[in-house]
Amino acid sequence: MSNSVALGALAAVLAVGLLLLIRRPAGAQRLARLAGLAITVLVAAALTPWTVQDSGPTASLLLGVPVLAATVPVLAERSGRRRAEIADLGAAVVIGSWSLLLALGIGVAFLPVVLLYLLGATWSSAPPRSISN
Repeated sequence: MSNSVALGALAAVLAVGLLLLIRRPAGAQRLARLAGLAITVLVAAALTPWTVQDSGPTASLLLGVPVLAATVPVLAERSGRRRAEIADLGAAVVIGSWSLLLALGIGVAFLPVVLLYLLGATWSSAPPRSISN
């Protein structure tokens, strides 16, 4: 079950990442954060029945940590660009660490989302392109 969810998450992350890199929209960082949150919530929703059956009441903790970590960068946007960049890196570290901690079970499915947060953090800290003649 978690392998098919992980493959779906990876496909979604790659599609969003390629779209952002090809189209280069003005709000690419915001779109990366929103896509990361959406994919994380969808992964958690897809894994909920299996996780509840397997882990019982601790399923809310197992699935809630990545969702909470994915929510922080979206909320941090309102407090400034620098804080949102730090929140992107924080979300990548928390979700990545949580994924590795739970790697033998459901953790692998959350790992692809880390790429979006790293893309968003890298995109925002990259120097702007200069147009030369």
